[in-house]
Amino acid sequence: MRISYNWLKQFIKTDLKSEEIADILTDLGLEVEGVDKYESLKGGLQGVVIGHVLTCEKHPDADKLKITTVDLGDGNAPVQIVCGAPNVSAGQKVPVATIGTKLFDKEGNAFEIKKGKIRGQESHGMICAEDELGLGESHDGIMILNEDLKPGTPASKVFEIETDEVFEIGLTPNRADAMSHMGVARDLRAGILQKGTTSELITPSVSKFKVEKRTLKIDIKVENDKLAPRYCGVTISGVTVKPSPNWLQNRLKAIGLTPKNNIVDVTNYVLHELGQPLHAFDAAQIKGNKVVVKTVPAGTKFVTLDDIERTLHEEDLMICDESGPMCIAGVFGGKTSGVSEKTQAIFLESAYFNPVSVRKTAKRHTLSTDASFRFERGIDPTITEYALKRAALLIQEVAGGEITSDIIDVYPKKIEDFSVFIHFNKVNKIIGEEIKPETIKKILASLDIKVNSITEAGLGLTIPSYRVDVTREIDVIEEILRVYGYNNIKIPSKLNATTAYSSRTEEFKVQNIIANQLCSLGFNEMMANSLTTPDYVKLSENLKEEFNVMMLNPLSSDLSAMRQSLLFSGLEAVSFNINRKRSDLKFFEFGKSYHKMPGGYDENKHLTLLVTGNRQNESWTNAQSKSDFFLFKGYINTILSRLGLDKKVTSLPFENDVFAEGLALAVGKEVIVEFGTVKKSILKHFDIKQEVLYADFSWDKIQKYVSTKIKFTDIPKYPEVRRDLALLLDENVKFEQIYTIAKQTEKGLLKDVNLFDVYQGNNLPEGKKSYAVSFILQDNSKTLTDTQIDKIMSKLQGNFESQLGASLR
Repeated sequence: MRISYNWLKQFIKTDLKSEEIADILTDLGLEVEGVDKYESLKGGLQGVVIGHVLTCEKHPDADKLKITTVDLGDGNAPVQIVCGAPNVSAGQKVPVATIGTKLFDKEGNAFEIKKGKIRGQESHGMICAEDELGLGESHDGIMILNEDLKPGTPASKVFEIETDEVFEIGLTPNRADAMSHMGVARDLRAGILQKGTTSELITPSVSKFKVEKRTLKIDIKVENDKLAPRYCGVTISGVTVKPSPNWLQNRLKAIGLTPKNNIVDVTNYVLHELGQPLHAFDAAQIKGNKVVVKTVPAGTKFVTLDDIERTLHEEDLMICDESGPMCIAGVFGGKTSGVSEKTQAIFLESAYFNPVSVRKTAKRHTLSTDASFRFERGIDPTITEYALKRAALLIQEVAGGEITSDIIDVYPKKIEDFSVFIHFNKVNKIIGEEIKPETIKKILASLDIKVNSITEAGLGLTIPSYRVDVTREIDVIEEILRVYGYNNIKIPSKLNATTAYSSRTEEFKVQNIIANQLCSLGFNEMMANSLTTPDYVKLSENLKEEFNVMMLNPLSSDLSAMRQSLLFSGLEAVSFNINRKRSDLKFFEFGKSYHKMPGGYDENKHLTLLVTGNRQNESWTNAQSKSDFFLFKGYINTILSRLGLDKKVTSLPFENDVFAEGLALAVGKEVIVEFGTVKKSILKHFDIKQEVLYADFSWDKIQKYVSTKIKFTDIPKYPEVRRDLALLLDENVKFEQIYTIAKQTEKGLLKDVNLFDVYQGNNLPEGKKSYAVSFILQDNSKTLTDTQIDKIMSKLQGNFESQLGASLR
């Protein structure tokens, strides 16, 4: 939100610098994110003054040039300026750009006026034409000004150049009361008073408002006073629609608004001045001279000001005449009923609409306007008529016309102020410091909070209706604290704390064990937003668009659906880090996916891993190597081992189109983890050019099989024995088959089976490969004999030959 300092000073008289104002507002909770300089004309004509041409003679070496002496009114001797304008002559008052002045061309490029020589004659400045100053298009000659002007007068004053400082305030959603210059001024007054300086809030007077004639009455009928609790209107006839005066245009431009015409500009001005949205209708376009505030049947078509035909909902509140809708109440005007150059009479509307109704309508039609922004958060219902009078007087000032009807104010049930009681002891307990009752009352008075009753225990208060966020005792305490000043609360020398016991579920304990294990392996935990773009489902055929859980009121199109997969939010994090020169990454996330299924909604918990880049940091002792599938599988196995599942899992046929290659592991026929290398086509969507490995654990399924209890056994007293076999196999045989056959052959003494070398190439028959496999044998009760070992190895070799067609190399 942009707030003009010049505009702010119309409400509160202060000589404080903008930096001081910014600090006060920030301390009050209206965080100033920046202060920008505004100039109605770039450069602000700094360095341009009024000069008096004393003499004017022909240049001795140039027919079209003249040598002038000009009094700049600075107390120094007149300066010589060479000028090429045909209309320059002695006695004139002219604008002069002095040495060092920067002027700007149409493209905004600056050029500096320097001392120089023109055809051998010194020139100390430039007498300017209006296009050279940016005041017009003419370049026929220099500007000749009023003879009464005093030399040395800054040109910025003569041409009424507006300079301003504009605060960019990061307004929080709860502070609806501060969505205007008057609202910010109210807070600023409280802050200044707290610093010991007396300050008064000056509000615009509407005492001159009067009805000149009663020749144009527009009847008002409100059919739904729950959606429109208050509605005011008045007519103004004889207006002339034209561009606004400079002062009004400058006010709007300073806060980033583009002026339209004098009528529309006034409604925007009052909106940002008082926080009350207004709308002006062309009275000639109101059929039957009657305004009806109501809802219309669902499916009704309506063309808004942006020339878009919209289909109305049955709950949309509309401003109608006898023939149909003219405006979406509190949101956007209609194309045909707005003010145009032909408008001669207007119906001016000022209302208080139900915030929930306006928000639903605005979101339904994807419209966000300055008016809807304020109505949605709650405006002050007490200034509806006041703002209408203020706008009417301004319209008369800039567009002429007469007030031609009484104000019709439909307000069947007054919106009452809130009543709250605060306890002194609770104020001191929450704030952490004892604040005197007199100080509290002073702060509350500066916030327009009335004290109705005073007891030893506390205060009975009435909260003004514009403070929609202050309804409880704790809200009032927060108001006291922010005005008193967070920085004024002393930090105690002793910190008191209590250890609160909270029970942990078994699932949380398991999750914590695995998270600690992954951290020890060099992983970093990430937490991504469950809201994402619905377009991600198009990256995988396994994800269905109809399964998307869509938001009714999304913050943006990129956050309009609940995620069906954790992969894409993980890739966003990978891409974000790679773009910031962090390409060696290990991430894990515990999160949920969401699906809208035919039978209802599904919510599933997952553990996901993402690995990319080098295995370890660059070092002179270690050669760089990329993280690959087998390293990644090792991470998967360590997790399954810690969960007590490594002996239970088997691999299953794998179908998932997000992987270029991968593997699925299951307990029985239930898949508990899928992992592999992400497809390049998906990585390209996130602008990732390096390989990414991804694993998706179905955490809900894992909980059924997990066992994290650690079993302790004595270290065996008897030695283990290792035997190796070099097996010649068909190239389609997997190590898993060898492992399974070995375990089935010898269940008691075979402790481990490991593949330590694979060879394919020269000296092997076509279609064959060689596996070098080690077997660890051990008996916990005695030392194995050679006879026992040979018998086991012979049995293993025989089974490999019969079941796999293996032979020894």
